[in-house]
Amino acid sequence: MNKAEIGIIGGSGLYGMAGLENVREERVETPFGDPSDPFVLGELEGRKVAFLARHGKGHRILPSELNFRANIYGMKALGVTSILSVSAVGSLKEEHKPTDFVVPDQFIDRTFGRVGTFFGEGVVGHVGFGDPVCPIVVDTFVKACEEVGVVGKKGGTYVCMEGPQFSTRAESNLYRSWGADVIGMTNLQEAKLSREAEISYATLAMVTDYDCWREGHDDVTVEQVIAVMHQNSGNAQKVVKAAVRLMPADLSASPAQSAAKFAVMTDKSLIPEATKKKLDVLFGKYW
Repeated sequence: MNKAEIGIIGGSGLYGMAGLENVREERVETPFGDPSDPFVLGELEGRKVAFLARHGKGHRILPSELNFRANIYGMKALGVTSILSVSAVGSLKEEHKPTDFVVPDQFIDRTFGRVGTFFGEGVVGHVGFGDPVCPIVVDTFVKACEEVGVVGKKGGTYVCMEGPQFSTRAESNLYRSWGADVIGMTNLQEAKLSREAEISYATLAMVTDYDCWREGHDDVTVEQVIAVMHQNSGNAQKVVKAAVRLMPADLSASPAQSAAKFAVMTDKSLIPEATKKKLDVLFGKYW
């Protein structure tokens, strides 16, 4: 029996989920190593959920150190079919003010050296990623923001940078010239791996600052980010709770739910047995 239906990944400022009932922790072993933390399983708004603190308890894992594959594999192994991701971001547009929420529908990759696929080791696969988030989960987040009474803007482009340093002013202005909306350090690999794992994914981007492009706006400081983060986290808790209740039980219309059906290009007879075993939770139904 599946232990969870909806996954919640809490980013900077959201290290736990209030209102969970029948709470228990579960460590999930994965062929990719350990996830960021034990998963917190429970019931929220009558739905079975799995919560994961992206950076671990006490915020001890850098964005570049995150084991994205283990985190998403763990969600899949628990039975999760949709993920509500929450993350802190900088704003690249005047209209996105600190404490606003944005629900991006596009990404630009500015990371390097990160693994963003489950494929490899004898199996080649490609999934479509033109629309990298699930429109059903996006709409659920937006409806939840409306219900809670907070600003939740639908759509926009998220620049995923390597970090851990914040942007230079030249970089920040470059991303603005591209028309990007927000900048963060974590969500792209989650979106890629969720798509391969056939999990419907979207992120609630919590604006903490104006990055460093805005004249008259001081360069980003950790103190400034943390101050806004505390205000954001309370609203994020309310939005996620509403989104869990509003999430459709039937996600068959989501493009993510069958994303890997025709992904594998390798002759199945040539896929190593060890690789098949390793990826069975993800792709076993297609071998």
